[in-house]
Amino acid sequence: MKAVKATVVRGLPIGATIPTCDNSGAKMVMILSVSNYKGVKRRKASAGVGDLVRVAVKKGKPDMMKQMAYAIIVRQKKEYKRANGMRVKFEDNAAVVLKDDKGNPKGTIFKGPVAKEATERWPAVAKVASIIL
Repeated sequence: MKAVKATVVRGLPIGATIPTCDNSGAKMVMILSVSNYKGVKRRKASAGVGDLVRVAVKKGKPDMMKQMAYAIIVRQKKEYKRANGMRVKFEDNAAVVLKDDKGNPKGTIFKGPVAKEATERWPAVAKVASIIL
């Protein structure tokens, strides 16, 4: 997992239910934990674009329901700042479900744009993404 050059504001706390933008079979996932989160005692961990999270599938195909999986956040509504001074925000939150914690996506098609920060950190996600913003 590479470092991100942008100052990504973490806009998705633990317990947030977000839609997926791939064809993995999961439709809605709930964030359970955030990998490599270093925070303050008793503060809820939160995730931003490009973060690896552990999720529980809440809606989707019957074989995916009630399963735990890894996911990567590819879009967030909360505005964040890039190194060149540009501010970026998307119109929705979205995640991509993974096969394993190495970053290999389970789906083969991503709907909508994917943030550049997520593709820099996860090359396997960049290969499948059609639109990178």
